[in-house]
Amino acid sequence: MHQDKRKATVRIRPIEKNDNAVIADIIRLVMTEFEAIGCGFSFNDTEVDDMYSAYATNRSAFFVVELGGRVLGCGGFGPLRGADEDTCELRKMYFRSELRGLGVGTRLLGLCLEEAAKAGYRQCYLETMDSMEQARRLYGRHGFKYLQHPMGNTGHTSCGTWMVREL
Repeated sequence: MHQDKRKATVRIRPIEKNDNAVIADIIRLVMTEFEAIGCGFSFNDTEVDDMYSAYATNRSAFFVVELGGRVLGCGGFGPLRGADEDTCELRKMYFRSELRGLGVGTRLLGLCLEEAAKAGYRQCYLETMDSMEQARRLYGRHGFKYLQHPMGNTGHTSCGTWMVREL
C-alpha cells in the first residue's frame, strides 16, 4: 500500500474557493487527532472556514496538496500579527495521515519559504505542538531554530513550540 501511494501523482497548487470545505475538514481532523481543539489552538480560528479569502491578501499565499486528485493537505504563510513587516508566519500546514511520510512536507515547506522570500519577508516564524514530533523534525531539518518564547500575537496560546528561520 505504501508503494502505491508513492506512485500516485502529488500536486501542490494555490487554494481555490471551492477548496474551503475540504481544507476546513482537514484542519479540524488533524487538530482533533492531536487533541488540539480547545482554546488557544488554530482549530478555533475564524479563517478556517474560508481559507481562500483569508490568504487572498498581498504577501500571503495558501496551497493545497492533492494526491491522486484528492485534496489531502494544506499550508501557507502570511504576515505575523504583532511583529515587524519582515516576519511571516508559516500557517496551517496539515496533512491527512495518508499523505504523511511521502516527502510532501519538504516540498510544501520549500514552496512556502521560497514564496515568502519573494514576497519580501526576511524570516519565517511558526508555532506547533510538542506532540507533533514529525513536523518538528521536518522544520528542524530545514533550518528552523527553537525559541524560548513566542513571537507576535497569533492567539495560539496553547502551542508550546516556537521556531524561526531566516529566509
